[in-house]
Amino acid sequence: MEIKEYIREFTIKDIVRVRNPKVVAFGGGTGLSVILRGLKKYTNRLTAIVTVGDDGGSSGKLREDLGILPPGDIRNCILALADDENVMQALFNYRFDKGRLEGHNFGNLFLAAMTGISADFYDAIRRTSDVLQITGTVLPVTLDDMTLVGELANGEIVEGESKIPKAAKAAHTHIKRISLKTPAAALPETLDAIKSADIIIMGPGSLYTSVIPHLLIDGIEETIKSSTAQKFYVGNIMMQPGETIGYTQADHIRALEAHQQIKNKGPLFDNVVVNDGALSSEMLKQYAKIGSKPVKIGQELLPYRYIKDNFVVQKDKHVRHDADLLAKRIFEVYMGDRKKTV
Repeated sequence: MEIKEYIREFTIKDIVRVRNPKVVAFGGGTGLSVILRGLKKYTNRLTAIVTVGDDGGSSGKLREDLGILPPGDIRNCILALADDENVMQALFNYRFDKGRLEGHNFGNLFLAAMTGISADFYDAIRRTSDVLQITGTVLPVTLDDMTLVGELANGEIVEGESKIPKAAKAAHTHIKRISLKTPAAALPETLDAIKSADIIIMGPGSLYTSVIPHLLIDGIEETIKSSTAQKFYVGNIMMQPGETIGYTQADHIRALEAHQQIKNKGPLFDNVVVNDGALSSEMLKQYAKIGSKPVKIGQELLPYRYIKDNFVVQKDKHVRHDADLLAKRIFEVYMGDRKKTV
């Protein structure tokens, strides 16, 4: 890195740390936990709002057996905001590989146990966050049961987050629409975080089963729209089998717009953050095995401002966003727009 670039990067991070803006990031699964690791280097007033529709794996078993909200995505976000050197990281990520606990993750079991001795799931998350001394806050989008229902293009109706993309893939069709089995209200603390935010980020993540479900929760979309925060949608780098095969970034945005409940009140976001970097030939071949390709930008839709960069990180046969670069670009836009209004 050249001296000028180093000084510039240091200055941006230094200034943002002084401002210490309030950042709210929506998501679920791997995508949200990845970007949190970059965002926490700039501000400690960071809130992760996590979808709770997961019904697969360890989370799904605990949800079914104990009647609690699925802890897996919550656990991932708590760990992303924890001290990177904390020995508890390894413990909370430990997965049992034999016996009756086979497939269960210790962190999920810990959250389940904490729920049993706490007032509710939200209180259990707060107390677990204290144990791991995290930077920021992790909130579930709702405490209500959040069961996803998918309508496929062939007319089939499928219930359950993990089952919807599998059914679409098996039928060689795509998801037409996502809804909730029963209405769910936003956690009041979640709405408060949105109202006070300086920056709101949605994505990356599974479009139909992690990102769009947030908009189905009563109060979320309306509160985002009424916020004066800078709003960012972070597009996925790769297509997802069963959800977005063949999609461009424009298709992702159109799907989000189609699920908005409040019509004719303008766009939900100001900025669309997209990757324009290339993947290695080896990685392209790896993803081609599951029918996935990089998501092309496609038509640049108005009135969104597009932020493009090479956000690709290729590691362990997976493609992820460069969390540090993503955070840097978001805060550059935030600080640039702030200067215009000061």
